Amino acid sequence: MRMLRIALKSLKARPVSLLGAFLALALGVAMTAVMLLGLAAALGGGADGEELVSLVAALGTAGGVSAFVSAFVVASTYSYAVAQRRRELGLLRLAGATRAQVRRTVLTEALLLGAAASATGCLLGRLGAPAFVGRLSDAGMAPTGFSLVPVVWPLPVAFATGLLVALGGVAAAVRRAGRVGPLDALRTADLDTGVLTAGRLLTGLGLLLGFLALAGTALATDPADLLHRKTYTTRPMWLICASGLLSPLLAPPLIRLLGRLLPRRATGYAGRLLPANAAAALRRTGAVAAPVLVAVALTGSLAGAPATVGAARSAEARARTGADLVVVPAAGSEGPLLAALRAVPGVAALSATAPTALSLVEADGVAVRSEARATTDPAALAALARLPLLAGSPAGLDDGSLVLPAEWGHTAVGEPVPVVRADGSRTTLRVAAVLRDGLGDNGLYVTAANAPGARVDRVDVRLGPAARAADVRSAALPHGATVLTREEWLAAGASPRITWLRTVLVLGLALVYTGIALANTLLMATADRRRELALLRLAGATRAQVVRLVTAESVLVTAVGAVLGCAVAAVQLGSMRAALAVLRVPAPLVLPWRPVGVVTAGALLLAAVCAAPAAAWALRSRPVTAAAR
Repeated sequence: MRMLRIALKSLKARPVSLLGAFLALALGVAMTAVMLLGLAAALGGGADGEELVSLVAALGTAGGVSAFVSAFVVASTYSYAVAQRRRELGLLRLAGATRAQVRRTVLTEALLLGAAASATGCLLGRLGAPAFVGRLSDAGMAPTGFSLVPVVWPLPVAFATGLLVALGGVAAAVRRAGRVGPLDALRTADLDTGVLTAGRLLTGLGLLLGFLALAGTALATDPADLLHRKTYTTRPMWLICASGLLSPLLAPPLIRLLGRLLPRRATGYAGRLLPANAAAALRRTGAVAAPVLVAVALTGSLAGAPATVGAARSAEARARTGADLVVVPAAGSEGPLLAALRAVPGVAALSATAPTALSLVEADGVAVRSEARATTDPAALAALARLPLLAGSPAGLDDGSLVLPAEWGHTAVGEPVPVVRADGSRTTLRVAAVLRDGLGDNGLYVTAANAPGARVDRVDVRLGPAARAADVRSAALPHGATVLTREEWLAAGASPRITWLRTVLVLGLALVYTGIALANTLLMATADRRRELALLRLAGATRAQVVRLVTAESVLVTAVGAVLGCAVAAVQLGSMRAALAVLRVPAPLVLPWRPVGVVTAGALLLAAVCAAPAAAWALRSRPVTAAAR
């Protein structure tokens, strides 16, 4: 009970220092609550079919990213908040408190603060969720009329998540608080020592090596796994955590390097203090750099990864499409249309295919559903599809066989494969050809006899030397078909808008949160430097020089976080590039310069805008008075 009273008084005595942790956690819980409420609305009947799967996947990914970002930033903020209280905790030890009592005090404060922040976050999330789901509907990611449903579970889950994040974030800080000795109450220097502990170093290196091991294993066994959304969303988190833990090792050389790039005129003679100040206060540097690191790293990874995969798919589709024209039939006109196209003079080849569902029965009896395409002319398919063959030939496809990628595990031509057709009938087909694994439309191929109910939705046309595209269009026009050139068809198959909207959904709230967290941390850190800044004034620095010094230091530390974030994104995109090389996909190099540049510039501007008034406010008292505190 005595520790509870001390914890309550401590919360009241240090509102500015603890306000940062409170806001960081409250906003993180609000993000989580909004995503959970949207997810509950999707699962509650707001969407169906493929729309449901897409929406649930996007909201689930956004919720996971939001929870990770809030946990990472809250842990960094709590660590710095406890480090600021070194002298206060030393006084408790000097007054007779044991190490265990100090730990319980800090843990109790975190529990009280976490409960209040989680409740506030749930309220903010509930108030903001209607606008959020409305925007989803307006953007076309959810059906018209998509709205919240009356369910209870999202808010309790968000509240519990907030408490877990608070307790998890303060866990390392609690151990550090227990190590504070009585003589720390007499300490006046602000030099951070013992920041990179052995446990922190080993954990950071373990996460880094774990990422490299997983990436290396995937490249050796399943390169396509590195290109899946789940993988390129979660793998950067390993690197972000590793960079955060190793920041005491990585930050000093970056501070010295970037410090040389700052113009000396921006800070006057005090500019020589910039690298020393930032390197001496590594916990403050880490707390300020953490939101920038996670924002830039996630922006580079989650904006660059879909662009990389999209460019790879387009390049693969272009390489595997041998048609000059692609004709899209109208419903019910397939037969007459095909007869009209075959009658066009000079048409060299014609391949009509239809989408169908086909399930492959695995050894344990489980039927795994996959999309397939059915053809009536395997020879034409072999001529126009340019399939990446490992064995066999699609020209050998008949009513008793199929063509499939190697990822299914059937790699021998002639091997029997039990399948379930779209109408539920079962049969066994032999392997006619095996395809190299890829990204796009190189799935299963069967003949029309194994695709009951399938309707032709694509006719590939190769023109001979004497044929004209206008003749093909004239033949297709009476049947209501659409004739596209190869490039037009490839462009129509891409969906950059949906990909961009999903990226905005996943990153949007997280970036807003990291921006607020950066501003909040800068205000909290600068307010705690009143004595340090007063000593600079007493040493002869003018008020303007001190303000410029603090502003330039904040910009420098923000730049350090941006560089680390760019490094994380580069490693993640590099692993994806390596996977494409292993898969032999002719993909161009895609770098998300624009979104990363915008986020970095915004962070630097925000740092300058927040640090300057915060420093001016910290200098409002007379230097002699502030230095004596």
